[in-house]
Amino acid sequence: MSASLNLDEEVRLYTTNTEREKYGLLATLFGVIVALDYLERAYVRDSVTAEEYSPACTRLLSQYKTMLKLVGDDVPSIEQFMSRYRMDHPAALHRIQVGVPATVEHSSEAGPETAKWVAETTQNFITFVDALKLRMRAKDQLHPILQELVTSYARFKGSKDWEGRSKMVGWLITLNGMKASEELTEEQARQLSFDIEHAYAEFFRSLSGKEDHS
Repeated sequence: MSASLNLDEEVRLYTTNTEREKYGLLATLFGVIVALDYLERAYVRDSVTAEEYSPACTRLLSQYKTMLKLVGDDVPSIEQFMSRYRMDHPAALHRIQVGVPATVEHSSEAGPETAKWVAETTQNFITFVDALKLRMRAKDQLHPILQELVTSYARFKGSKDWEGRSKMVGWLITLNGMKASEELTEEQARQLSFDIEHAYAEFFRSLSGKEDHS
């Protein structure tokens, strides 16, 4: 009984500097998720504007990705991390799974569509299609290109009604959930190529329709 615990003694989570750093990183990741959930809820309640929300969300998502790399094997998946620490933050989890701000996931209502937007979006479609033709299959090869494509695509007001939007966001979520070196199967790559080609055709049909009615 002489070895009984001293209830006045502080309980330490770590005994070495390495363990202290690990718990510090995990605490930072925890804080980023909480902040992201708070931001998502504030945006839904119109407590922050789209102009304030977008850069803040992008910054938090970037911080999350950086922290996830640093914690490495201690966090096999974000779902397991949130379950382990009993985090009830569904809004943050959804935003992390999508990987882009809500203003990108859903169609923007801001500003007129310009020839520059059309040119940029067209080039992004071509770049992504070429990447698939060159047999790029890894998450770290495809995700940045698709994210750029969806970002430019979402600028168009009408995109919320286009079938291609939901399919591309779905692929963003799929890629975002993969490890950096993990690759799509040939079946997945074939379906992705079909969906992108369909979205590309739909995009131009929509633009042509506007020109016909002008």
